[in-house]
Amino acid sequence: MKKLEGKVAIVSGSGRGIGREIALKLASEGASVVVNDLDPGTANDTVEVIRAAGGKALACAGSVTEAGFAERFVAAAVDGFGGLDIIVNNAGYTWDNVIQKMSDEQWDAILQVHLTAPFRILRAASEFIRAAARKEAEAGQEVFRKVVNISSTSGVMGNAGQANYAAAKAGINGLTKALAKEWGRYKVNVNSVAFGLIKTRLTEAAADADASIDIEGRKIKVGVNPQVLKNAEALIPVGRAGTPEEAAGAVYLFCLPESNYISGQVLVCGGGRP
Repeated sequence: MKKLEGKVAIVSGSGRGIGREIALKLASEGASVVVNDLDPGTANDTVEVIRAAGGKALACAGSVTEAGFAERFVAAAVDGFGGLDIIVNNAGYTWDNVIQKMSDEQWDAILQVHLTAPFRILRAASEFIRAAARKEAEAGQEVFRKVVNISSTSGVMGNAGQANYAAAKAGINGLTKALAKEWGRYKVNVNSVAFGLIKTRLTEAAADADASIDIEGRKIKVGVNPQVLKNAEALIPVGRAGTPEEAAGAVYLFCLPESNYISGQVLVCGGGRP
């Protein structure tokens, strides 16, 4: 029996990178997964990988910040797989600048994707969760559900050049702690995983100073100066950045039945660096 057999999960931003590995990990343990990405093709690619391995998945493409997305995302799980047990708020990106050069657009965009979008997804899920919990309680059943919000060490310690991102990730930790208290009565564990340096396309050494990605029409610079990256890795006790698979493992811990009495916590996944 797989650990998550019969569970239904939604994972935002799961077409590539850390989110993809989270989706693959949950599916490998028996969960049916709703995969989300801005790009429908990328989302479907992850779905096909899961299905090819014998798992269950479907795609729900679109921006987590668009009006009505949260309701559509939750409905994809409930209508497609008959329920909702695990919510992973992972979608996001960074758009860095020192505060005197940071525009309102930069501030608002990062707060929207990292804090407002998770809030809307959780609010959209609340109706199903509360109704399901009432029925289970009436039947004398104790069924636990899981919320894992993705945070960052920037939200725990702060980081120069990331006032917007650090504020959003500190906010998601606050949302986590508040909702753990609200949803405890419904047997929902709500926790955060704060990632340190993880190797993704956003944090890899920048071979091209002009490297960028397109996020809803915005050209966002990606990559890290190789020397800065080397210096950052030197501060990590285990001596290197983490992999997306290791990041997914930290999220998986909070989805297990063994974590049923853990809620309102922020777990730092940073190779020993606080």
